[in-house]
Amino acid sequence: MKHIKKLVSALLLLAEMTALYILIPCMTGAGAGSAFFTPFVIPVVISACVIGFFLFISINLFPCLTFRSASGRRNRILEDGAALLQLFLSTVIAESLFIILYSLTVRPDGRGGLGYGIGRLISLLLLVLMESVLFWNGIIRVYTTSVQLGVKWRVIGIACGFIPLVHIWALCRIISITSREAAFEEEKYLLDQVRAENRLCETKYPLLLVHGVFFRDFRFFNYWGRIPFALKKNGASVYYGSQQSAASVADCGQELADRIRSIVQETGCEKVNIIAHSKGGLDSRYAISVCGAAPFTASLTTVNTPHRGCIFADYLLDKIPEKVQKSVARKYNAALKKCGDKNPDFLAAVQDLTASACERRNKELPNYPDVFYQSVGSRMNCASGGRFPLNMAYPLVRHFDGANDGLVSVESAPFGENFTLLTTREGRGISHGDVIDLNRENVPGFDVREFYIKLVGDLKEKGF
Repeated sequence: MKHIKKLVSALLLLAEMTALYILIPCMTGAGAGSAFFTPFVIPVVISACVIGFFLFISINLFPCLTFRSASGRRNRILEDGAALLQLFLSTVIAESLFIILYSLTVRPDGRGGLGYGIGRLISLLLLVLMESVLFWNGIIRVYTTSVQLGVKWRVIGIACGFIPLVHIWALCRIISITSREAAFEEEKYLLDQVRAENRLCETKYPLLLVHGVFFRDFRFFNYWGRIPFALKKNGASVYYGSQQSAASVADCGQELADRIRSIVQETGCEKVNIIAHSKGGLDSRYAISVCGAAPFTASLTTVNTPHRGCIFADYLLDKIPEKVQKSVARKYNAALKKCGDKNPDFLAAVQDLTASACERRNKELPNYPDVFYQSVGSRMNCASGGRFPLNMAYPLVRHFDGANDGLVSVESAPFGENFTLLTTREGRGISHGDVIDLNRENVPGFDVREFYIKLVGDLKEKGF
């Protein structure tokens, strides 16, 4: 239905532009006593101009001829922006072909004087103005609302805008990306509306999302991307670990244990379900096994956690001079203090991720029988499947550890009763960042938000 409405919008615009192109030169080239200036025709022309003006404004405001959108204001702006760019591209191509054919086949029949020439110039300027309004209205909408365009396609769009033919390719890519994004988000919204009453993620105990190394739980940038919002829409109660960005497993584990106790005391929830990414899984295990968080933990789900460590980390620490290591650590620790870490320790965090440290720690950390343990891992299919620095780290990790997600090997991720390996049959696979929606990117063949809704739904079914 939306495609039909957009087609109607395109046909209306083409009719209006064609009429302007033909009639304005005829009017300016005709004499004052011609048929264009009779008492009957003048009101008709004025009425047609007014109607055409409001029609053009209406299409710019509502290009899909729809006054309501089911999926929210941002997605409505995005969808309309993509539709405006489609209208721009289709009308530019159609009008260009029409002008060429009209110029070759139709003669002015004696109306080729100065008035006719001025009218032709005015009509062309009006067409350029109308197409410019369509383009800028559309491009501003998609640039300000699209998540999937990212920095890459925004820069490509600007850079290619001045290169003939290449700019058409870039525009087609932008239209394709934003149209798919708008359609996907609308489907997600409608799905959530249908199942809202089921409250699939309303677990007995609240969720505690624990971040990995070198990141923090910032207020205005969520480490977990769009996942928490999706979980909350389906009934989940979500809290965050808020441990330091980089510190030893022991220090972060103690912080998490304190955090868990405070949540239990404040809410009276008795226990929490921990979902921990990367090093956060090691921190959580330490909190449960050593720091007394076991009685307050119902389940632990680790996501891409290097339970057996990273051999390439041992290699790097062995090869990089100690002086360089300390210099990098000193600069990193100083930067993280400004971001909120009380006592960051870069080197301790990295050393605790080595295979040797994890092997030693695994012998010291027993699993508690009253806590349900499970794990998730993912695999990239190629280096280009991840963003920097994962695309650079992938071949190095593959050399030392085998198949991996850009940082953690598949063999290092399994832990607990269940293990789920995430990847895609074709294309890029799923990276260390994709699995937590770090880049807010829709990966073909993998819906990260739907995965977590199912994951939490399974915890609910298990009574957690």
